[in-house]
Amino acid sequence: MTRQRTLKQIARTVGLGLHSGLRVQLAIRPAAPNTGIIFRRVDLDPAVDLPARADWVNDTRMASTLSTRVDGKLVQIATVEHLMAAMAGLGIDNAYVDVNAMEIPILDGSASSFVFLIQQAGIVEQAAYKKYLQVKRAVEVRDGDKWARLEPHFGFKLNFAIDFGHPAIDATEQVVEVDFAETSFITDVGRARTFGFVKDLEMLRANGLARGGHFGNAIVVDEYRVLNDEGLRSQDEFAKHKLLDAIGDLYLVGYPLLASYRAFKSGHALNNALLRALLADASAYEIVSFEQRKQAPRLFASDWGYA
Repeated sequence: MTRQRTLKQIARTVGLGLHSGLRVQLAIRPAAPNTGIIFRRVDLDPAVDLPARADWVNDTRMASTLSTRVDGKLVQIATVEHLMAAMAGLGIDNAYVDVNAMEIPILDGSASSFVFLIQQAGIVEQAAYKKYLQVKRAVEVRDGDKWARLEPHFGFKLNFAIDFGHPAIDATEQVVEVDFAETSFITDVGRARTFGFVKDLEMLRANGLARGGHFGNAIVVDEYRVLNDEGLRSQDEFAKHKLLDAIGDLYLVGYPLLASYRAFKSGHALNNALLRALLADASAYEIVSFEQRKQAPRLFASDWGYA
C-alpha cells in the first residue's frame, strides 16, 4: 500500500521572517498517522495549534497566513506556503511545525532549504494508508482577469501563467507546466525563489510587510532588471515560483491532490478561494487510498522514491 509519511527525527533551523523581520526558531517534529500538518506557536503559554487547512487561512496579503483567536486575541502563523510546498514534494503527511514567532522563516526564499532540512532529518513510512483528495469534477474561481481551476486527473500536474507587464519578467518564460509523474519537485521546482519590486518596498514596509527581505532571500527587481548579482536560477524562475506557491497553498486542502491545476495570474487569495469552493461541494471530490503501490498514481514519484 502507499503509506503515510513523517520525519524520522526533529529538524531545526533559525532564520528571518520575510515580512515580520523577526528572528524565528523553527522545529519540524514527527507526528502520528492521521495527524496532518500542525503548526504550533510555542512562544505562547499554553502553545497554540493551527492546523494546515484552507479554512484556517484568514490573510492572503503576500503570503498564506493561518490564524485563530484565543481569549479574544488573534494568533497567527504567516508565510506557510514554501514549507507546505516542501512537505507536498516530499510526501510528508504528518508533522508538527513549532515556531516561536508569528511567521515561518524565509531562509533562501524558495522551498529548497526546507527540503534539505527534512531530508537531513530523514523520512519514514508509517503503518497507515496515505489518503489522497481526488477531484471528481472541475471547480473554478475568478477575480477579474485572474482565474484558477482544478480538474480531474489521476496524478498531479500544474500549468501556471503570469503577466506582470515588467521588462525583466517579460524577458523570461511566462508559462510553466509540470506533470509530477515525470518532473522532480526537488530539482525542477523547489529552488525557485520569491521575488519583489523595489518600487513596492516602501509601501509594503509601511504595511508591516517585507521587513526581512534582502538579496539573500528574494529576487529583487527594479524598473528594468534583476538586481541580484547572481541573476536568476532558471529562465522560468518567476513563473516557477508562482507555481511553487500554488503547490504549498493547495496542500492546505489537507491531503495530496489528485488533480490538474491551471491558473492565470493567481495568487494566495485565489488559491485559497479555489480550495474553499472545492471543499464546499462534496460531489466535486472524494478521499481515496490505494491498497497496492502499483495502483497509486505517479505523484512526485521521483522524489518519493518509488517511481
